[in-house]
Amino acid sequence: MLLKDKVAIITGGSRGIGESIVRKFISEGAKVVFTYHSSSERSERIVADLKEEGGDLMAVRSDAASFKDAEELVAKVMEVYGRVDILINNAGITRDNLLLRMSEEQWDEVMAANLKSVFNLTKNCIKPMMRARGGSIINLGSVVGVFGNAGQANYAASKAGIIGFSKSVAKELGSRNIRCNVLAPGFIGTDMTDQLDDKTKESFLTNIPLKRLGNSEEVANTCVFLGSDMSSYITGQVISVCGGMNT
Repeated sequence: MLLKDKVAIITGGSRGIGESIVRKFISEGAKVVFTYHSSSERSERIVADLKEEGGDLMAVRSDAASFKDAEELVAKVMEVYGRVDILINNAGITRDNLLLRMSEEQWDEVMAANLKSVFNLTKNCIKPMMRARGGSIINLGSVVGVFGNAGQANYAASKAGIIGFSKSVAKELGSRNIRCNVLAPGFIGTDMTDQLDDKTKESFLTNIPLKRLGNSEEVANTCVFLGSDMSSYITGQVISVCGGMNT
């Protein structure tokens, strides 16, 4: 129970990595508020399943790219739980295309969903964290934000922006005992990667020293570590969960 009674906000918690984080946090004793954008039925099932197991959680429909939605979300969490101990900015999208063909809309959508969302939630969470003189902010980046990737200039730029943002927040708020780190997953097996053909998967595996895909629970485990007091002296860091891909 590494997160016993800690209150966590997790954006994009209805599927994939986000859902694994929600389930892991509940199993470690956290009280969780997670957001979804359109997967209302799936979110309701997650809440029902975990409440049957004794979990304390709720799902809130919220657009992370909207500052107003972020403001209302944090206000709701404060009304229900009175505190925010952990923020996990996980919500994000891809709109892949070669730069030559990338539209302004594809660029703007990714920047809003992936980078502006991190500003929105962090900005609204730091006030209650400062009053409590403590907190852990975990921003989901990507190894692509470290070394780039053809066809993902928008996605890579948004994730690289998260790294610079997080390091700055760590320096600004460290004196208030608020930590901010980036978790950078590599090639993780999700619904999205399941749709790739075997040849594409094999090309990725050749660059992974562990010679396998990661799984979302391995990402969630690292989030538990960063959210818990076990990582109390870690801030401003980029931690890759990538099987050695970023080596």
